Amino acid sequence: MKRLFIYLVATTLILTSCNQKAKTAEATAAVVQEPQEAVASNQYTDIELPGIQGQTVKVSDYVGKNKLVLIDFWASWCGPCIRELPHVVKAYEHYHAKGLEIVGVSLDKDKESWVQAIEMTGQKWPQMSDLQGWNCKGAQLYGIQSIPANVLINEQGEIIARDLRGEQLLSTIAEKLQ
Repeated sequence: MKRLFIYLVATTLILTSCNQKAKTAEATAAVVQEPQEAVASNQYTDIELPGIQGQTVKVSDYVGKNKLVLIDFWASWCGPCIRELPHVVKAYEHYHAKGLEIVGVSLDKDKESWVQAIEMTGQKWPQMSDLQGWNCKGAQLYGIQSIPANVLINEQGEIIARDLRGEQLLSTIAEKLQ
């Protein structure tokens, strides 16, 4: 009798767990449907989120005013993001004066960690975050499934590259700015 009870409880927990996952997957699919359509477009989609001081930061404030805009999706808790940031900082230092702007979109939930990571890594470009983690509106608009991730946009607002890393980031920016 005791085994039957344990079996029933375990089965119920497993079924409940699977059902929760299915509901989460359905909800995620519903949220991701629209952004995937935006991602399929060659034109960038504007992101408007709070900046560090609470001010509104918009990607559209930079596209068209700069030759290139790199939207950099990252988070303070993301080890690969922190390891990739020296390349992004180097790109900014070398190419900002030549027409590159970077806009950071953080998938953080904790503002203090976010701000400390910006300072620690030397990010001098505009930053934004709604502090919603993986539910970040900006990340959803671009269908971001993992970070670090980035989108490179030209002066006409066209997405010309995605997910550039390391030397490839630097060489692509150098090529596009010639």
